[in-house]
Amino acid sequence: MLIEDYAGTLSERMEKLSRDLAGATNMILVGSSYGGLMATIFACLNESRVRRLVLLAPALLHADPASYCKKPLEIPVILYHGKSDSVVPPEPTREIAGKIFHNLDYRLVVDDHNLHVVFPLIDWNELLEIRGSIG
Repeated sequence: MLIEDYAGTLSERMEKLSRDLAGATNMILVGSSYGGLMATIFACLNESRVRRLVLLAPALLHADPASYCKKPLEIPVILYHGKSDSVVPPEPTREIAGKIFHNLDYRLVVDDHNLHVVFPLIDWNELLEIRGSIG
């Protein structure tokens, strides 16, 4: 698991992400807000290396992810978005996601941008395919 904080322009962030994930395959990428946009762009450019995307209120409006995708992504995508998100509007995000993700599981939930209510209720073991976890 790689947990990283990225700074700079989108281009600088994507260059660092590409370096960080160089050679990795069969990945499950999780991204929140701007990280969701980055995960989406990375998957569009490297679909064969990504097994699944988990997106939390992804900032898909801050760039045109469709410009990075030559065709809709076939990998499974689970997207959680809060109905009361005042940072990233849910409806335009859903419309964009519907165009670029062929296998989209869109979950509009009663929450805000930070998903502070829903986040602890998500079955992370299932989404991240963690088997035999302690707990």
